Order: sequence, then C-alpha cells, then structure tokens
Amino acid sequence: MIRSMTGYGEAEVATPAGRLRVELRTVNHRYLNVNARLPNSLARYEPEIREWLRRDFVRGHVNCTVRLDRESAAAELGLALDADRVAAYMALLEELRARFGVPGDLDLSLLARFGDIFVREEPGAEAIAVEPAALRSAVEQAAAATVVMRTDEGRRLQADLEERLVAIERALAVIRELAPERLVAERDRLRAAVADLVDSRSIDETRLAQEIAILAERWDINEELVRFRSHLELFRGLLDADAEEAVGKRLAFLVQEMHREANTIGSKANSAPIAHQVVAIKDEVERLREQVENVE
Repeated sequence: MIRSMTGYGEAEVATPAGRLRVELRTVNHRYLNVNARLPNSLARYEPEIREWLRRDFVRGHVNCTVRLDRESAAAELGLALDADRVAAYMALLEELRARFGVPGDLDLSLLARFGDIFVREEPGAEAIAVEPAALRSAVEQAAAATVVMRTDEGRRLQADLEERLVAIERALAVIRELAPERLVAERDRLRAAVADLVDSRSIDETRLAQEIAILAERWDINEELVRFRSHLELFRGLLDADAEEAVGKRLAFLVQEMHREANTIGSKANSAPIAHQVVAIKDEVERLREQVENVE
C-alpha cells in the first residue's frame, strides 16, 4: 500500500512550563526536507527533531511548528513580579502616610505606577522546564497522526492509479487486435496501386510479399507492447509493496518508460484507429504522472 506525501498531524503534551503543541504539515517534495519553527527556548532541539522525523518520513516537505502555551499572560510575556520590591514600596508608602499625614489609600492603581516591580525573566529560564522527552513525545505523536492521514490519502491515490492502469490495458488490448489488420490493409492497398499502373496479371506476388514483410518488420510493435505490459505489472507490484517502503521515485521512472513506449507505438502505428488508442494511453499516462508526484 502506497502513502501520499500530503498529510497533517498535531499533538499536545503537558509540561511544567505549559502545554507543548506540535503541528506537522507535509506536502510533496523530491527528497525529505524538514522545516522546523521553534520557540527560542527550544531552538537547540532542532537537529534532534529532524532526526526524530526521519524515522517516519522518507520523502516530502515537512513543516514542523512547535508552540509553548504558557499558563498565564505574564508567563507568555516572560514577565514576573518582584515581590521584594513591592514590599519595599508598600512599606515606604505606609511610612509616608504615618510620618507626614498624607491622606489616601494604598491600592493597586498606585502600585502599578512603579513599573520596576515587573521584571523580565532571564532568557532561556522558561526552557529549563521543557524536558527533551516531552518534546520528543509530542513530535512523535504528531508524526504518527500525519502518517495515518498520509496512509489514508495513499489508499485513495492507489485506487485512482489502478483505474488508470485498467484504462491503459484496455487500450493496449485494442491495439493488439488492430495491429495485424494494418498489414492486410496495406497489402490490399499495394496490390490495388500496382494494378492501376500495370496489367494485374503482371503483379509479382513474391516481390509484393517481400515489401509486405519489410513493412511488417518496420511496423512491428510487439516488443513495445510486451515492455508496456511489463511496466504495468511492475507498477502494480510497487503499489502493493510495504507502505514503509518509498516507491514514488520508481513509479515515476516507470511512468516515463510508459510514455516512451507509447510514443514509439504511435510512431509505428500508421493507422488512425491505433493512433486514437495511443492518444488515450498518453492521456492516462499523463494522469499517472501527476498522481505519482504525490506518492512517497
């Protein structure tokens, strides 16, 4: 069963610093390309994240976004309250009221005017609470969810690809039936053409047979049909391979070979009905190519 390169997965893990969220979005790419977006406090884990993702993905562009949802707005901003400074301000204000008889109440609006009671935590301090094991767990859970989606999409891709293969096989079967008729029609055409030029009793049947034999060799498409069937069989075998095996590149190569064989058959056709079937085959091969681009 093949897998698509299109997928999405997410996961959440609780940590002392808050909820760790990981989102993965994957699309088709010739190779494996991982793009990680991390908070500054977790940036040092980017190489590890790439290695963890390589265990689940062989091809595709992978966007990995990691967020750390803080428990409070202050923590989100990286701010904390300097309790010692607040206590000092409150003591001084009480002393001011007691010694000089200043009226008024000590309230939050007054204390909030002293901006230095809010301090910014040291950079990286919040990252200490995020353990590598928690980050890895979130990444692997998101990857597992993405693989499930890529597998489901792969089933739909495979069903469409198999329909294309059946359509190609039908066209090839028609071509196999039409191929011998070309020689009979050409023999009759040559005989009629010669009869128009000379007395029909003077036609050299041996020479005519030789000409037909030469045409038969020139127009022979049996080898192309055999190779085309071989490509179809191998293509089907790869579709049924283990999902853990990346087969997209080999499928793309087979599609190229199918297109080559179709072109050769078309050049040798010398028959409108066969040419029509070749056009149908090339149309299906092009659809195969478009779909195969998204196979891992």
